[in-house]
Amino acid sequence: MSTPVQAPAGQQPAESAGRRAIWLSIAALAMTFMLPLAGLVMAVFALVAGIRALPLLRGAGKPTGVASGGIAVATAALLLSAGATGMQVYLMDENSAYQECMKGAGTVQSQGECFVQFREAAEKKLPPDVLELLGAAQP
Repeated sequence: MSTPVQAPAGQQPAESAGRRAIWLSIAALAMTFMLPLAGLVMAVFALVAGIRALPLLRGAGKPTGVASGGIAVATAALLLSAGATGMQVYLMDENSAYQECMKGAGTVQSQGECFVQFREAAEKKLPPDVLELLGAAQP
């Protein structure tokens, strides 16, 4: 019975590196829609994991599709989360006013008024093109 060949200490098998890259990128994309800042950080980790997996897969003679897919998804997650985080930072004052309004809103009607106030404040701050892209502009 022969002893299985193990990777040198500190190196990971090429297959697991590719799988790690794709799973991290999928997690980053999911986190982008829940917590954009966390999605941004996870997308950076996924991008690094995908880039590091490419030479490992090439060196092992394995296909690089999984790592390339991880890089593509991580890049998309990075762009989306950076945009969402930037929008949150840009509208921080309006969002804070909305949160304060919602704390005092006891009815559904008053909650709706809070949203209308937030939307009007955001419309004043954002260019019309962005509002059309977000679908918040009036027809």
